[in-house]
Amino acid sequence: MFHGLNPAMGWLFAVALGLYRRSRRVVLLSLIPIALGHAMAAACVLAAGLSLSMSVDHHVLNRICGVILIGWAAWHALRGHRMRSQVGMQAKFAGLTAWSFVMSGVHGAGLMLIPALLPVCDGFPSGGSSTSVLPGIRGLLAGIGPVAAVAVAALTVHTIAMLLTTGIVSLLVFDQFGVACLRTKWVNFDLMWTASLAGCGAIQLGI
Repeated sequence: MFHGLNPAMGWLFAVALGLYRRSRRVVLLSLIPIALGHAMAAACVLAAGLSLSMSVDHHVLNRICGVILIGWAAWHALRGHRMRSQVGMQAKFAGLTAWSFVMSGVHGAGLMLIPALLPVCDGFPSGGSSTSVLPGIRGLLAGIGPVAAVAVAALTVHTIAMLLTTGIVSLLVFDQFGVACLRTKWVNFDLMWTASLAGCGAIQLGI
């Protein structure tokens, strides 16, 4: 829901595209590639993080996640606001999906899902602690299925919540408030997201 409320994650672009083409239907259709690109970016991060969780001690991985989250927050505070959309109002499905993928990756979509999922994955077999190659491989393979299922479930819930929130906000802005509401009735979600990344990173490090 937090991602869905953030204008940088897509609803502002969907509204702008709808206003440009003077169509409510365009606003709704724009949500599909936006959600797809966001889910793809989060899935890439999840796949990388949870793959490491199969071979790296979770306590160590928690620390690594904490450092990455704080580092990403610092980068976002210093450079994130300089990112600009390279997609115009004539964007098609593929272009909008690519734009959403890049923007979501820049914002660190999926980063905070990893530490949230690590405790859930603690009970699954891991190949990292075995001194024998074959049992280690068997343990790794045995753990991939359950970990993947949990990751897919988390990603699905995340994407549905983001899509519903984005859709509701997009329609409210398009039908009722207009984009001028951003000047007087909105908050800086980029700043809140940066603080959230840093805060979660500090929790992971036990600060």
